[in-house]
Amino acid sequence: MASSKIEWTDSTWNPVTGCTKVSGGCQNCYAERMAVRLKAMGQPNYSAGFTVTCHDHQLGLPLKWKKSKMIFVNSMSDLFHENVPITFIRQVFEVMNQSHWHVFQVLTKRAERLSEISSALTWTPNIWMGVSVENEAATWRIDHLRQTGAYVKFLSMEPLIGSVGNLNLSGVDWVIVGGESGPGARPMLEEWVLEIKDSCNVFQVPFFFKQWGGTNKKRSGRLLQDRTWDDMPLSMDSLHHVH
Repeated sequence: MASSKIEWTDSTWNPVTGCTKVSGGCQNCYAERMAVRLKAMGQPNYSAGFTVTCHDHQLGLPLKWKKSKMIFVNSMSDLFHENVPITFIRQVFEVMNQSHWHVFQVLTKRAERLSEISSALTWTPNIWMGVSVENEAATWRIDHLRQTGAYVKFLSMEPLIGSVGNLNLSGVDWVIVGGESGPGARPMLEEWVLEIKDSCNVFQVPFFFKQWGGTNKKRSGRLLQDRTWDDMPLSMDSLHHVH
């Protein structure tokens, strides 16, 4: 089982690996760097490097994890990539529907495809759907997210590489903000973060500040205005009462 160092989840599950760049946020993709490393280490799931690959043998994994977890789906890919067949996406959804004791966090930059096929998918309350919004040019993805059948809709604003202005957060249940980290990390300005936090206050949306990022993300930490911000949309407990 892949336990995760990502602050807002417990584990990762990658039935799909590999991706291609679609927007500014993709420039320094950590998954691409990691895939190259895993291929060099001889990890069989990465024998094709960062080429989009569906892994049937990974589909049943969450059903074997008996303890409730927050599971980030496809940290190494994008489930709604155009090279992932809808039949495979539906298989992934079937596993998430069956694994009702887990919460699944799905994140995409392919918001158009997400809204196109949303009605062909079965949305259960334990599937949280998010879109990445890295700057103002990517805010259109939020409109597509609103059109989906997801019970919990969230934004991952990481890496935040520009101001997003006044955000319309109607229909959004959670916002995560973080700076870019690793080699070549682009800076994130505090005013961009506070703009988003203000929008969250206006729309009463839980706000989660993940990190400042930078080349040494540990050193830059995750304090904003001298405190941490770890708001979540729902607790695991309240989700279990839904079922």
